[in-house]
Amino acid sequence: MDVAIIKYNAGNNFSVMCALRRLGVDAVLTDDKDVITNAPKVIFPGVGEAASAMSYLKAHGLDRVIRDLRQPVLGICIGQQLLCRHSEENDVECLGIFDTDVRRFEAQSRLDKIPHMGWNTVHHLRNGIVSKQLDGQYVYYVHSYYVPVGPYTDSVTEYILPFSASMHKDNFYTTQFHPEKSGGIGELILKNFLEL
Repeated sequence: MDVAIIKYNAGNNFSVMCALRRLGVDAVLTDDKDVITNAPKVIFPGVGEAASAMSYLKAHGLDRVIRDLRQPVLGICIGQQLLCRHSEENDVECLGIFDTDVRRFEAQSRLDKIPHMGWNTVHHLRNGIVSKQLDGQYVYYVHSYYVPVGPYTDSVTEYILPFSASMHKDNFYTTQFHPEKSGGIGELILKNFLEL
């Protein structure tokens, strides 16, 4: 097994499994603490609601497991948000890996649609898994909540306001967008993570 995908109360795991399979990666979807702890790489994906997802993680002891991981971890979409300190989505305390809060988009005009759904570009890249060669490339989003730009921001997308498209701290890497749905660009980002 190359990758453990954390199984919890959030959807979209099948898309991640398929993306990894196309890359020839052996992955397992699991909520087994030992399997997750001993995996060479861990992916924490998901589409869902923050409070119910955190409730599942705590009920299964996965909140402590995730905080203690030392191998490379990739959080995707709600996975990025749950790695933060707090989410405005039902006012829930999250895992606190990133000392920042998750905010809800507020429309500024009639043209602003929430959720933010579809393709948008990434900019202001640092040296994380979203490499500088991807500056200005399009990635795929579906989200109503965002992480503000801050010290952990690895790349930025602008929709209504600038927000963290990806983040990095120690062994934790995240994307607000869905690399598994972002075509060749997303595939390259997943490869960058797998090669860490």
